[in-house]
Amino acid sequence: MSRVYCPCMTIRTCSGTVQKGEGRASTLGFPTVNIPLPDADVSGVFAGVVRHKDREYHAAIFADPPRGLLEAYLLDFDEDLYGQEVSMTLLRKLRDSKPFSSDEELRVMIGNDVEAVRRYLTKLP
Repeated sequence: MSRVYCPCMTIRTCSGTVQKGEGRASTLGFPTVNIPLPDADVSGVFAGVVRHKDREYHAAIFADPPRGLLEAYLLDFDEDLYGQEVSMTLLRKLRDSKPFSSDEELRVMIGNDVEAVRRYLTKLP
C-alpha cells in the first residue's frame, strides 16, 4: 500500500527508465537507481520516495544537472531495476551539492544524508 503525499509536500516528481550510472556510489557502498533529470532547475540532495510498480521506497536522491541524472539510494532495498520504469518524488531538500576532496569524505556524507532521510521520512504522518 502506498502512502499518499500531499502536493504541498512535493518539490518535484520525475519518471523514467532506470539506466546505468558510473558506479561510483556503488563502490562506496550506496548503489543507486538512476533516471534522466528532465530539467536543470533542481539540484542537490533530497529526502524522497521512489515508486516501482506497486511498491514505494524511501530514498536519498541526488539531483545532478551537470550529468543530467537523478540518482536515488533506496533505503533497505537490494534489487536490480535496470531497464525498468520508476518515479522519484523529491519531498525535502537536505543540502546543496558540493565537491568532496576524497571518496572517504563522500562516503561519510552519503551516510549522513541517508540517516537524515530516515529521520525525516519516519516523522511524516
